[in-house]
This record gives sequence, C-alpha cells and structure tokens, in this order.
Amino acid sequence: MTRVCLLGDEGVELRYELVSRETSREALATYDLGEPYRNTVALETVSLGAAVSLLNDLNWYLVRFADEALVLEPSISETEWLSRALAEAVRSDDLAPGETGRFLKVFGVDDGRLHEPMFVTRTGPELPEYDLHDVEDTLVVRVTETEFGA
Repeated sequence: MTRVCLLGDEGVELRYELVSRETSREALATYDLGEPYRNTVALETVSLGAAVSLLNDLNWYLVRFADEALVLEPSISETEWLSRALAEAVRSDDLAPGETGRFLKVFGVDDGRLHEPMFVTRTGPELPEYDLHDVEDTLVVRVTETEFGA
C-alpha cells in the first residue's frame, strides 16, 4: 500500500478544511484518515498512481491549506517519503525509482510535531544528524533537485 501524508499550513486546521468542503470530502470518503503528526492527514492508497491521482484531485485544497504532500511508496523505500513532485516524476517515468535518493529534506519529529526541515545531499549510507532542534526522531523526504535548490 502507498501512503499519503498531507501537512497543514501553519494556522490552518487541515483536516477540518478538507472534510468541510464537499469536493474534497467526496474525494476522501473512501479512505480511512489518520493524523500521524500534529495537523496532518494521512491515508493509504493502492498504488503510486492512485496517490498521485488523489493529490491531483485535491490540488485546489492543497494549494490553499497544505504545506506539503508526501508519498511513501514501499517499492522505492520502506522508510523515506517522496515529495509530491518526486512522486509525480517517478509515476510519469521522468525519473527512475533508483535515482530518487540523492536530495533529501529531513524533518525533526518531537512530541507528535514536525519541526522545520534540514536539506541534505546523500553522499554515502549515513545521513547527517538533524541539528536544528533537539528531537526524538526524523522524517526523511526525498525531493527533486529543483525542490532541493529552491
């Protein structure tokens, strides 16, 4: 199963915004919604294509209420998420799955909350320590080269 996690903008209650509007509520109706981190909405889809399609369906709402849209595709990595742009590039065969692990955005995780990300380039098997905050864990997101340089 491919997972999707939407991170809400600061000052926005993402779940409320998504389920209070008819079109997004209908798009999400068949999914079991979770909240793995504060102000997030997570769900499982059947495939990477279904995840990208759902994000496209929700685009109007994501632009207004979400800060990030992440996709976890187990055939690419069991632990590292893909940014929406990277998931779309893999889905459309613009980028091979094996070419997705170089540019990373690492969020600190503490007390159920995601902290500001740190951008790193993978140069070997070990990633640099997240050092922007004292945190319990990290969430690694693979990003496109364009997102990395932005």
